Amino acid sequence: MCPPWWRAVDVIHFPDDPRPARWNQPVLALGNFDGVHRGHRKILDRVRRVASERGASAIVMTFDPHPPRVVRPDKAPPLLMTKAQKLEAIAATGVHGAAIVRFTRALSRWDPEMFVRAVLVEWLHVSEVWVGANFLFGHDRAGNFSMLRVLGGRYGFRAEKIDPVRYKEFVVSSTRIRRLVGEGRVDEAGALLGHQYCLDGTVMRGDQRGRTIGFPTANLCTENELLPPHGVYATTIRIGEIVLPSVTNIGTRPTVDSSGRTTVETHVFNFDRDLYGSSIRVGFVQRLRDERAFESLDLLRAQIAADCQRARALFDRLSL
Repeated sequence: MCPPWWRAVDVIHFPDDPRPARWNQPVLALGNFDGVHRGHRKILDRVRRVASERGASAIVMTFDPHPPRVVRPDKAPPLLMTKAQKLEAIAATGVHGAAIVRFTRALSRWDPEMFVRAVLVEWLHVSEVWVGANFLFGHDRAGNFSMLRVLGGRYGFRAEKIDPVRYKEFVVSSTRIRRLVGEGRVDEAGALLGHQYCLDGTVMRGDQRGRTIGFPTANLCTENELLPPHGVYATTIRIGEIVLPSVTNIGTRPTVDSSGRTTVETHVFNFDRDLYGSSIRVGFVQRLRDERAFESLDLLRAQIAADCQRARALFDRLSL
């Protein structure tokens, strides 16, 4: 679901690729940036502004795979974004490029100074590095901002930090957003993200049962790791550059299916185009209800109609 323009942004990987010669005195945003939420965007906006003032290049550095997958895989959280979604969101902020560190078990054993010297200094030749207030790096996460600033003095770059960003009474963090999505509080998650929580994927052919009861659905095959809990949601669906209102059911369809398999099915309002094989993005606006079994298809049809009516009323208030 990435628009074609994001590919124009330079993307390089450590240790495979050289730094592009056109990257001038990189001003670097350093972090994991899962979700590219309001706090992340504050760092990215600052880096872009500082780089512009200095005639430098605004660059983002992140890690793949997510470091906990390597260091403590049994406790690694599901990610809010796929790699493609993250790169798209980063590119949309207007930075010049992304430097992705291929995170390995060997690299996880590097002490903070070795990481700074090999990656920030020798590979990227950074002039300035910006991090969040709680950023930790190096073996056993021994490096913090104070150490980064000391190492910057030693190796000739500046180190700066952004204090935690609050939205209303909450500190914005990927951990908090994961919890909200996992609880089905997708509207609150979207508020902290600054954008809808989204699933990207391809429409696969289902059993077409929805069409027989008057509510055809697009069945999504997605690589996103974190699904909201089973239930019915008011959603948007993006098809190319078109965004349309919809309702989405995540669950096992207990009224019509005994397999227990979880599916993501979206009914798009006033839309009858064949979407099989299409790439789509489903954005979650608000949870409407739990998934439940109905005693008949007629009762299920009536409930879906009520769900759609409730979602339409919501979209009218939001001016979708």
